[in-house]
Amino acid sequence: MSQKRSLKWAAVPAAASLVLFLSGCAQAGDPARGFLPNGPTAGGTEPVTNHTNDIVGLWTSSWIVLLVVGVISWGLLGYAAIAYRRRKNDVGLPAQLRYNMPIETLFTVVPLILVVGFFAFTAKTMADIETKTNPEYKVAVIGKQWSWDFGYEAEGVYDSGVQLPDSAFNTANETSSMHVDGEPVLYLVVNKPVQLDLKSRDVIHSFWFIDSLYKKDVFPGGSLNHIYLTPTRLGTYEGKCAELCGEYHSAMLFQVKVVEQSEYDAHVAELRAKGFVGDILTDETLDRNVSGNNDPAASKVNG
Repeated sequence: MSQKRSLKWAAVPAAASLVLFLSGCAQAGDPARGFLPNGPTAGGTEPVTNHTNDIVGLWTSSWIVLLVVGVISWGLLGYAAIAYRRRKNDVGLPAQLRYNMPIETLFTVVPLILVVGFFAFTAKTMADIETKTNPEYKVAVIGKQWSWDFGYEAEGVYDSGVQLPDSAFNTANETSSMHVDGEPVLYLVVNKPVQLDLKSRDVIHSFWFIDSLYKKDVFPGGSLNHIYLTPTRLGTYEGKCAELCGEYHSAMLFQVKVVEQSEYDAHVAELRAKGFVGDILTDETLDRNVSGNNDPAASKVNG
């Protein structure tokens, strides 16, 4: 075997190893869920929200179909490359063929079926997620540079987040933890439908409750976005802004605590006792995005 040919075959495993190395990363997802997040209870069967299973089903079904199509396509490419390769004694060009109607029809119809099918299943899943339900309570979610405010509308209390200091991230990195001390916390009641009213104080943000597998943009001005969901698994979950919104975008972290009604009521009572009373959705003077200062007596409109 010539040196040139040896180098060619040696390059194949080298290239494959390089692709695996460059794409390698820590993955805490469940392979059965297409490596999607599975919540804080590893291997748990209970979905995080009432929409989680639908999203997982759409994702994994799509990947299965695409992998089948990919295997067939790769197989045909491999067969053609081997069966019709140039032989040692071949000269000139091979016979040029065109207008193979069965194959061209196949290559037109199959992609059309895939596109229409993916669109139909995606539209159905989105319609189910976006359908307004009758929420038992509402929570205002306010994005701002660079933190989050949460207002419990019926109770008339709120929790105003502050920008996380660099020291908090240093501590998290040292302990290899996803949690950063000082994150604002959103409390939701397990098995109780909720409406989240999303608004921004400045630029476009994106509210991403990671383990729910759903995110939605948060717009400034008078435009409100809404998320309708029912948390179905107790636990503490991570969230973040999923829209590049400025210098400290990475600091816009938060937690979601899915708790029993009694713990939710205790949290509301604690906020009221601290003096965090008011409608944070409409009263922007309640914004206190001053690091280390979340005192109701000291207000700062975030401009």
